[in-house]
Amino acid sequence: MTKLDDKLPHGTPSWVDLMTDDPAAARTFYGALFGWTFDVGGPETGQYTMCLVAGRQAAGLGPKPPETPMPNAWTLYLAVDDLDATCARLADAGGRVTMPPIQVMDAGRMAIAQEPTGGVFGMWQAGQHKGFRIRDEPGAFAWAELNTRDLPRAQTFLQAVFGYRTERLSGGVEYRTLHVGNTTIGGIMQMTEQWPADLPPHWMIYFAVPGADAAVDKVRSLGGAVHVPPFDTPYGRISVLSDPQKAVFSIVQLPSR
Repeated sequence: MTKLDDKLPHGTPSWVDLMTDDPAAARTFYGALFGWTFDVGGPETGQYTMCLVAGRQAAGLGPKPPETPMPNAWTLYLAVDDLDATCARLADAGGRVTMPPIQVMDAGRMAIAQEPTGGVFGMWQAGQHKGFRIRDEPGAFAWAELNTRDLPRAQTFLQAVFGYRTERLSGGVEYRTLHVGNTTIGGIMQMTEQWPADLPPHWMIYFAVPGADAAVDKVRSLGGAVHVPPFDTPYGRISVLSDPQKAVFSIVQLPSR
């Protein structure tokens, strides 16, 4: 089991959460799909819910702010050491802070931003909440990548803001892996004409599953949708899905260790 106990390094994925119209329905769906158990917060947290794998924090889930135009969606948060400095660097590099830094009780500080090609993501400066306490295990976060229509521009931005080292992935798609030190933390994929024309750039979040085909069957039985049926890659068997409230996510059956 990949347990995490310390503060996560600057620039690494540190958390994911879902803002949704019906948190109770989301708990039913993801609990059945991933085996999550839930720690539902009190009124002072807006009933923000910690989603647990083997008793360890794997993701968050909460009610979408009323009358907000945003769709039900998963958001990726990158760990930052200094949120204010990162927001300033982000603006200088051509990004946009869409929700300025706020204090979340004693848990930490957060902001939401948009990179220059349109992908929305969060940033988290840890306080008491350090982020993922488990990953790369069934039901837990496994990967994230920015899907963009302008890979070079997105790459330049992410390097400038987070100091990533990048490597080109061989194969038939334009893809760059992102690295913090010797750790691979995510990727950037070039969207082509094969992608729906109305689909905006976005960060895709992957959760690990023991079997991709069985998970897809489970999603169908729970009222979710399959957007890309399971297919094999050198990095695992992948499928793109959405929950009954249309929040999109991916699953990956990781190769045997």
